[in-house]
Amino acid sequence: MKENLKPDFYRHLSLSAVGGFFGAYAMLCHSDMLASAQTMNLLELLMATLRGEPRAILLHVGALLIYVSGVMLTVLLPHWLGISAKRAVPVIDAMAAIILGLLPDSVFGFVALYPIFFAMSFQWSAFSGAMGYSSSSIFSTNNTKQASLAVAEFISDGDRKHLGKAFFFVMTLLAFHAGAAVSFFSVRAFGIKGAWCNLLLIGASFAAILYEERAAALVPEAE
Repeated sequence: MKENLKPDFYRHLSLSAVGGFFGAYAMLCHSDMLASAQTMNLLELLMATLRGEPRAILLHVGALLIYVSGVMLTVLLPHWLGISAKRAVPVIDAMAAIILGLLPDSVFGFVALYPIFFAMSFQWSAFSGAMGYSSSSIFSTNNTKQASLAVAEFISDGDRKHLGKAFFFVMTLLAFHAGAAVSFFSVRAFGIKGAWCNLLLIGASFAAILYEERAAALVPEAE
């Protein structure tokens, strides 16, 4: 199994740990809400609209616009400025972690999630998977589904290729939740400023991205 692992696998795991950290941090410190996706935000927006709550509507529309802007920027940044979206991911993640640690306690909890909305949407759009698998590094639903399907497929036909798929998605889930565990202990030790502990995971993801780029550049020479 190990000899078949590619550099993008390690990059994916490192980014999954970053995503898990931010996901847990949002729940622990701000509004008890997952800021990595838009499902809950859009439902909250609908409920606020039906209840006629203008302030809540503006807050949720703001979160939606920030999330969408992060997605769009992965296309516009290389097109307009020639900057690699993939290399920009750890920079944006680091900026989000720094901002989160600097926000005063007086900032409304949901507004404090805005940096995570932006960073996670950018990360997800810049990196959509690894090793030929479509996999998110910022939430776990589809990764759990794919791991379960792979196990079921192996039970059904005994083809060992399904074990490789199951291994990939299980490892992604473990990395994500390891990052979440780091977030838990960081917040317990340092409170809101525990966000800065994610800089260690982000640094590891940057190293993994550079390693992947270097390995890709060496492929033609090896051939």
